[in-house]
Amino acid sequence: MGLAETLLRSRAVAALASPQGVDRYLEQVNPMWAVHEVRARIVRVTREVDVPGHPPVATITLQPTSTWQGHRAGQHVQLGVEIHGARRTTRVFSVSSPDSRPGDRFTITLRANHDLPPGRSVSRFLVEEARPGQLVHLSQAEGGFVLPDAVPEHVLMISGGSGITPVMSMLRSLQRRTHRGRVTFVHYARSPEHQIFAEELDTIRRSGYGVDVHLLHPEQGDPALTPMWLDRLVPGYREVPTWACGPAPMVDALRAAYDGSTTLRLEYFKPPRTSSGDAEGEVEFSRSGAAAANTGAPLLEQAEALGLRPEFGCRMGICFSCVSTKTEGTVRNVLTGESSSLPDEDIRICVSAPVGDCVVDL
Repeated sequence: MGLAETLLRSRAVAALASPQGVDRYLEQVNPMWAVHEVRARIVRVTREVDVPGHPPVATITLQPTSTWQGHRAGQHVQLGVEIHGARRTTRVFSVSSPDSRPGDRFTITLRANHDLPPGRSVSRFLVEEARPGQLVHLSQAEGGFVLPDAVPEHVLMISGGSGITPVMSMLRSLQRRTHRGRVTFVHYARSPEHQIFAEELDTIRRSGYGVDVHLLHPEQGDPALTPMWLDRLVPGYREVPTWACGPAPMVDALRAAYDGSTTLRLEYFKPPRTSSGDAEGEVEFSRSGAAAANTGAPLLEQAEALGLRPEFGCRMGICFSCVSTKTEGTVRNVLTGESSSLPDEDIRICVSAPVGDCVVDL
């Protein structure tokens, strides 16, 4: 650390800069100067998939400030951006580039979310409107969905749709490390036209070097993800260390196929739905006065259905942006299946489904 940075991090300078903070003053001089916060400038926006009538996919190249500590392949980052001058909105995205070091450029690859209006969708804004030079705000890289330092001899990677991003980061890192073992890479996309990283994966497939690439497209009749098919592809697959990321149906199929095997490591970009048969009673959001019959969906979705706009980030229980206080009732975590009936309990409403009557301070 340089002398100037050491001084800027000191308590004396922090006291002088109070209450704004040192980074607020540095930002006025140069937005890429920071001693605590992490920011990044958009360097490039590259379209990966652009099928008419479907949300496009793009890779965003980011140059972070020197405060970026780097990432391990498979991790994600919280990214905040001001859309059309509104308050900063934060969402979680997986990093798609190989392992990075402090200050290194990195990429995220994302699909535009057309389910939300343009003013509320960070992914839609980044894919369709962001331009080089624009500034975004970042967290440090987070998450334990990563490869171990000592990579096993044979690694199986399975992904579906946008879930390809963290496993692609892993594959790129293994190639850069010149991994000498075997990698079986399986990805499901709707069709060849929807395939993310198509050219790169085709090059990897043709080059060999221990990477066995299988790109599957259900619309063309390719096989489903079943235990029988997996065993034909990788005999004894339950004993092979596996990293998988994708939508809830794929995650559910893999859990069933691996039947409790500890070799399976999962990441999912939408929480799986659970059907408990307890969708009864009433859900009340006490601060707003809104209430309705419990549908069994996560509380975030039920609040939005009533016209409320609670804070949220990842919608999958990672970033804690949506934490609210449950004052009464029982909720079930849709990721783990665990239930809790504690009063005045802070919960993540994106992955908490009410069981019977429930009151939330929202």
